[in-house]
Amino acid sequence: MSTRDGDDASARSTRLERFKGAFWERHANPKSGWSRVLLGLFVPVALYRRDWRLLGAVAAGLAVNPIFFARPNPDTESWMTRGVRAERWWIDGENGTVGLDWPNVLNAANVPLYGYALYAAYKRRPIRAAVTYALSMACKFAWIEAIARRYDRRDDAV
Repeated sequence: MSTRDGDDASARSTRLERFKGAFWERHANPKSGWSRVLLGLFVPVALYRRDWRLLGAVAAGLAVNPIFFARPNPDTESWMTRGVRAERWWIDGENGTVGLDWPNVLNAANVPLYGYALYAAYKRRPIRAAVTYALSMACKFAWIEAIARRYDRRDDAV
């Protein structure tokens, strides 16, 4: 590998890291986080209605969501901002997001609940879809709160 190839790889790596940093920073804007929660409600609705355009629009909206919001003020104390910052810290610490350990077991429970909510919506079982979607979101929010508490205590452990 030539020096130039190494420089190109280093530049690509730096650009990727900047992109990831900007993504996380913008995603930490509470408007970004809460609008993603709101958009997520439309996934089972689109499946229930068999509205593939709505499903595509929701998927596109979820994908580009952080682009539409500015970085939050560094002093922002919203629950959503705290949760996103904690999630980034948690993932950067290679703690994983799904597993049988606490609190990742909450996300492990979230996956089949969310999957069943989507299945129930597609099968047009609205009560089952709504209940399992609500349980899925409860698990997700509980996971966020659990890692946010650890994030808040991270400096105390040193």
